[in-house]
Parts: sequence; C-alpha cells; structure tokens
Amino acid sequence: MRILTLSHEYPPIGGGGGKAAQDLCVGFAKMGHSVSMITAHYKDLAMKETLDGVKILRVRSLRSKPYKAGAITMAAFVLQGWIKARKEIKRQKPDLVHVHFAVPAGWIAYLLWREFKIPYIITTQLGDIPGGVPHKTDRWFRWVYPFTPAVWKSAVRVIAVSAFTRNLVLAKYPVDVQIIHNGVHLESINPNNLIVQNPPIVVFAGRFTQQKDPIQIIRTLSKLKDIPWRCTMVGNGPLRSEITQAINKAGINDRFLFTGWVSPSEVREIFLNSDILFMPSLSEGLPLVGVQALAAGLALLVSDIGGFIDLIEEGYNGYKLLPGNHDDWEKMLLRMLTNPELTKVFKKHSLKLAEKFDINRIVSQYMEIFIQVANQSD
Repeated sequence: MRILTLSHEYPPIGGGGGKAAQDLCVGFAKMGHSVSMITAHYKDLAMKETLDGVKILRVRSLRSKPYKAGAITMAAFVLQGWIKARKEIKRQKPDLVHVHFAVPAGWIAYLLWREFKIPYIITTQLGDIPGGVPHKTDRWFRWVYPFTPAVWKSAVRVIAVSAFTRNLVLAKYPVDVQIIHNGVHLESINPNNLIVQNPPIVVFAGRFTQQKDPIQIIRTLSKLKDIPWRCTMVGNGPLRSEITQAINKAGINDRFLFTGWVSPSEVREIFLNSDILFMPSLSEGLPLVGVQALAAGLALLVSDIGGFIDLIEEGYNGYKLLPGNHDDWEKMLLRMLTNPELTKVFKKHSLKLAEKFDINRIVSQYMEIFIQVANQSD
C-alpha cells in the first residue's frame, strides 16, 4: 500500500503529536508499505531523506522554533505542503492520505481530495479542535473555524486519540469518530527489577507553556524542599525564564536539571532512570509523554483532565488531581516521595497498564482501517 502522510510536526520538531506520527509511519514501513511524509523544514534538516523506511519530504514554512508553530508558519506549510503533495501524487499516486492534525495539514488533504479524489483519514490530537487548547488556539480559531467543517466532513475516517478528544470533535463537527490511542514501544523491563532512586527523581517533559503549567511543579516542590528529591525538566519554551526565576527565588536551583529538547532515545533513558512523572497540564489530548512514562515504569502524578484519564487508575499507578488545587498536589507528591514502597508498586502497575498501548497493536488497528478505505476506493 502507498501511504502519503501529512503533518506540520515530525521529529526533531514538534511535540508528542509529531512523535506519534513518526511511530506510526515507521510501523507502516516495517510492515512493507510505502510511506511518504510531508512535513515542515527547520534549520539545517535535510529537505529530503529516508529514515527507518520512511521517505521524508520537508517544505520551507518559516518555522523559527522547534516547539512552536504560529499562524504564519502553518499557513506557509499549507501552501508549500500542497505544492509538494501534488508533485508527489503525480509521481506515485498514493492509495490514501493520512493527516495528523486537521489544522493545518487537513486543508492540504482536502484540496488534494477535491483535485485527485484520493481519500484521506484524519488523526486528531487536541490542538486542532476548537476549544481543545483554548488559551492557545481560541483567538485564531475565531478566524479559521468557518474553513474547517468541510475538512472534517470530507474525511473518510476521523480518529481521535482519546475519548476526551473524540467528545470535543463531536461537539463541533457532525462526523463519526473512533478512538485509537497513541502507541509506544514497550520496554523489556522486569517489574521485579524496578527500584526507586535515592533521592527520588521527579520528571516533567514537554513544552514550557501555559498549557503544560510547569510553574505548578516549582510551586509544589518548593513546599517540599525539606525532604530529599531531584527534578529533571525535559523540553523548553516561553516560560523558561519564569521557571528559572521561581526556582532561584525558592533556593532549590541545585536540585533541578534542565535538558532542553532531546531526542526520543534520550527521553527514554531519562524516564528509565526516573520515578515520578509530574504533569500538571491544563489541557491534554492523549499525551504521548504519558504513554511513554507507563512503558518506562513511572508512577504518575497528573491532572484529572483529557486523555490522562486513559493512562491512570487512581491509587493503582498514581494519582490524578484537579489543576490549580495546590494543596492536593503537595499532599500527594509528599506521599509518593516519602513512601518509596508505594511508589515502587505504582511503577510496577504502570508497566502493566502500558500493554494496551503497544505500538504494534496500534499500528495494526490503523492498518485495518487503511485496508478498508483502500478497498472501498478501488
């Protein structure tokens, strides 16, 4: 099968949604399918290369930061991506187009469908849905929303990564939506070999933005500075200076490690040597970082929102709390930091829960849909 994939984010740029797209593309290629990915160029990345069996075609989109894509950047990607996709279709007609993020890549797929009648499938994460990340996208959705219904309605299938994401789509668009979770490569970890570091290591991974609320981490840990712990912050973003100021003000800067943006393999190693994933996000679809944390055997302390609900069983592999409830965050993290046996039990249970997110299972679920769509279009 020939699969053309579109996404404005693909490693090393973007966040969890781009990594989820990569895992699927590599999975399809390993099954023997022809997979092409059209994505955004950034700095000195090759314009064209083949990695892990996936043909990657990058287009210039004025992107200046690896973790941020503004309105102008996405508009440029739509224009340049459409031009590149038309050439790729004429060169080797794909059986279908797979879109990651209905906005902006969905517009390219819609234009291609209008011209070439090639069916397309949307995988939606969160930020491409009105109301998904309100403080981040509500302003520009006021302008672009009228141009989105046709994109959703013309897709032959719409796939959401969580029940929360599915419900958001249904609230805005009259389309059928099915759920397929983001997947992860399961680690070969013996649960009996899991340990809790001394001192325990708390880890956060993601963009330093209002949506992820990393300031809550500093606020909570500053109240617990009299007990032993260390914290690793993976990622970067506009709140970096504010985070540093808060840490310095609390006098706990010697207990933090900032890695910046690192490769997926480096994230894996960091997780394997950590204990607690601390994610106080204000909104999430199905965060890939959470799925990766399960596979690495991390206890979870996360917000009781969105797709996190699919990753945690309360009191079994961690706790989920309402955003902004500062006392509860402090109370539960204190319990996990001072009770290593409890945290160790949580870590073992996370490994068990990770099994349903096995990337091989997820790839197979997508491929069943792809085969159905390809057969229907013949």
